[in-house]
Amino acid sequence: MDRGKWGSWLAVPVLACALAALLVPSRVLGGTTGKLAGRVTDSQKQPIVGANVVIPAMRMGIATDADGRYTLLNIPPGKIDVKFSSIGHRTSIVREVEISSDNTYRLDQVLADTTFAVKEVVVTATAPVVKTNLTSSVVSIGSDRIKALPVQDLQDVVNLQAGVVDGHFRGGRLGEVQFQVDGVSVNNPYDNSSTLRLDRSLLQEVQVISGTFDAEYGQAMSGVVNAVLKRGTDKFRFNGEVYTGGFVYAGADRLVDFKLRADGAQNFQASLSGPVGLPETYFLVNARRAIANDYLYGRRVFLPTDKSNFETKVLHPTGDSAEVPLGYSREWSGVAKLTNRSLENTEINYQAIWNVVDGRRTSYAFKLNPDGASAQRTRSVSHGLDATHTVGKATVYKMVARQNYFDYRDMAYDDLYDAHYDSAGPLISEPGYDPNAVLQGVDFTRFVQKTKTWVLNASVTSQVSQVQQIKFGSDVQLPRIEFGTPGFLSFSTKGGTQQLIRHVNEPPDFPPVSVYKPLEVSAYGQDDLEWSDIHVRAGLRLDYFDARSTIPSDLQNPADSIQGAPRSHPQATTAKWAISPRLGVSYPISDRAALFFSYGHFTQNPSLGNVFGNADYSILARLQAGDQATRFGVMGNPDIKPEKSVQYQFGYKHSISDDLGLDVSMFYKDIRDWLGVEFISTYTQAEYARFTNVDFGNVMGFTVALTRRQVGLFSGTLDYTFQMAQGNSSDPRETATRAAAGEDPRPRQVPLNWDQRHTLNLTASLSEPGKFNVSAIVKVGGGQPYTPANSIGFGSGLETNSGRKPASALVDLRAEKNLKAGDLAITVFSRVFNAMDTRFVNGFVFGNSGSPDYSRYPSADRAQLADPTRFYGPRRIELGMTVSAP
Repeated sequence: MDRGKWGSWLAVPVLACALAALLVPSRVLGGTTGKLAGRVTDSQKQPIVGANVVIPAMRMGIATDADGRYTLLNIPPGKIDVKFSSIGHRTSIVREVEISSDNTYRLDQVLADTTFAVKEVVVTATAPVVKTNLTSSVVSIGSDRIKALPVQDLQDVVNLQAGVVDGHFRGGRLGEVQFQVDGVSVNNPYDNSSTLRLDRSLLQEVQVISGTFDAEYGQAMSGVVNAVLKRGTDKFRFNGEVYTGGFVYAGADRLVDFKLRADGAQNFQASLSGPVGLPETYFLVNARRAIANDYLYGRRVFLPTDKSNFETKVLHPTGDSAEVPLGYSREWSGVAKLTNRSLENTEINYQAIWNVVDGRRTSYAFKLNPDGASAQRTRSVSHGLDATHTVGKATVYKMVARQNYFDYRDMAYDDLYDAHYDSAGPLISEPGYDPNAVLQGVDFTRFVQKTKTWVLNASVTSQVSQVQQIKFGSDVQLPRIEFGTPGFLSFSTKGGTQQLIRHVNEPPDFPPVSVYKPLEVSAYGQDDLEWSDIHVRAGLRLDYFDARSTIPSDLQNPADSIQGAPRSHPQATTAKWAISPRLGVSYPISDRAALFFSYGHFTQNPSLGNVFGNADYSILARLQAGDQATRFGVMGNPDIKPEKSVQYQFGYKHSISDDLGLDVSMFYKDIRDWLGVEFISTYTQAEYARFTNVDFGNVMGFTVALTRRQVGLFSGTLDYTFQMAQGNSSDPRETATRAAAGEDPRPRQVPLNWDQRHTLNLTASLSEPGKFNVSAIVKVGGGQPYTPANSIGFGSGLETNSGRKPASALVDLRAEKNLKAGDLAITVFSRVFNAMDTRFVNGFVFGNSGSPDYSRYPSADRAQLADPTRFYGPRRIELGMTVSAP
């Protein structure tokens, strides 16, 4: 049977199971809406039957049951007003009820008896400062809080959360987090990173889950980030923002001369929302232009096409000596969203999110020849439809079809046959002139990566009873992954003359850009029980993955090139299954405090760039006994299994007062089947390296978090995390790297590169709503590990990651003043990032000194000592203004 047909037929039973699951009633919509529930009673504490509970702005409502209880599902996150009314009772309106995604807001109400018409009672809701009914570590940050802090995009918000260190969640590797927009994945399976950049102006709410999470979330081992975007409004609203800024620092401390430039950061953003003119149809459009220049500037002394005589050291620079930023970014981004509610009990949304980024990574080597560096270009779009239909008052169906598109390229010139490659030639340096500088030539890097993924998602929601909700759903992902080098460049000498040679589609040494079409299917069930004294969330997830590729049938004869050995042929990869149980329990020990426990199995596929990269085993036909095992690099392995972790979490949540909350959690994570490297011996006793599931690790620690709701002018949060992250290797290729360096490649347990034992985050605000706000973010981190060296050269390193880098602290500030001009709300603001101009934040250190500032062998490290990129970015000051109407 044809390989493609076999993969499709194999998926049939999985899809059938997933579709069957959709016929079962289910829970709340995953990650995009919340729930409002409670009880309505009279002044004698007796239930009021048939009382109306209405959200006027959303035209949603329900009547209470025989016990006075009610439940409203499918409420978008944000602040709402809730109206309670009943004949013979005084109407009550509760304002600013803050709904969070995937969470229940409990709102009980007492209606006073009356026999005549009286003015309705209006009160403002006060949510618990700590949500004691949660069964795991979940943080929801609303748009008001995001707007008040010195942050600009989604990643800035995420990095403020407890247990997150430089993108690593709870000690895991990068790429172990599921990024979602409105409950649907936007991860790129090539490297398991987000395909989108999201500006803070788009964010209605950000939900960050670290540690354990529900069964509806898959393809993640360490955490989930769900960004819920703003939506169209029933009245026209406009918002615009503009700011500019630059770097201010002490030049001598950073090895460069200081020059004030106001173009370090520029941003122009505008949003408009309102009715379209069609029945119950609303829109939101947003556009943003962002320009960023690095603080390090080069001087165009040389051009790539200069022809200097490096043998005689006679240089012929022809550049214009203009100053240009060594690194830069030019971004266009935006959102278009259309919502229709004209059909009864139905909402249909279409949205498109796009990013266009052109830039160049900072490399100090190109400080005199900046045009010789390669440039990066990214194009990404996530767009699609979703439909939500409510049946009765307790069941909601949702269907989603979305396409995630990502296109990245890294090269100096798009065309392989561009004449500039011929006239420039390869990169050439002259240590006698400047040990850090490339003086001639152009970077030959050529790489493309394109992913087009269809995501099909379906779920059904039902409130089985006042205390039970269940959810079943399924997800299908059909990625098309394309990556590789679109033509290789090399220089050779023939007859004393150097020639540029282009290699196109010459496997196995110069393979073409490859295309892969794996299949991912999942199905899950979730049960949510909320009794008065206990909250239980239990779920089960099934994941299916088919690489739809091949591997050699005999790994000891991988290229079928060993004479007399058993024959080897391409063999189809096998489909992989994973079953993941999840359980969370919250038990109140008072009306203000609760204990919680959660446990779960979590799996995800390794980054498919590693899985499919370098997977043409025919290159091993030249492998001989005595060759270094990594001579041909690390071979890919499309038959890889999912990576796994088992996590446990125990915690305590306490509302110490109406305005002060405490959250303590302890966690442990056992990691198995991490992607790593194994060495395989052939029949001729030659060895080669390939990826497989061999790496392991474990993480343990605890977090203490305090939340202070605004009292007077002050509000803030404080969290401290102690964490130990250990394993046999920080990077999947680390074992191969050690073997190539002549070190012992056998497994051992050492601190991982991001093992930051102590992390403290503080946010604080002084504000008077509508008048002013001053906020600060303070981040303090202990030193991450490094490998000390007692000499220079081969074998100089001591035990891996046995040293500790210096601790660091960062301070970011924001101050704003609110003004009114008729119907316009104007905010003038200033932001300062890295206000203390901290130079070191767990970056590069010299192994022989443990410091970024000096080396015990300055002659050997002369080039590195002169390179300012080893320091953290300097202080950046921005000034700006926002305008909103009405």
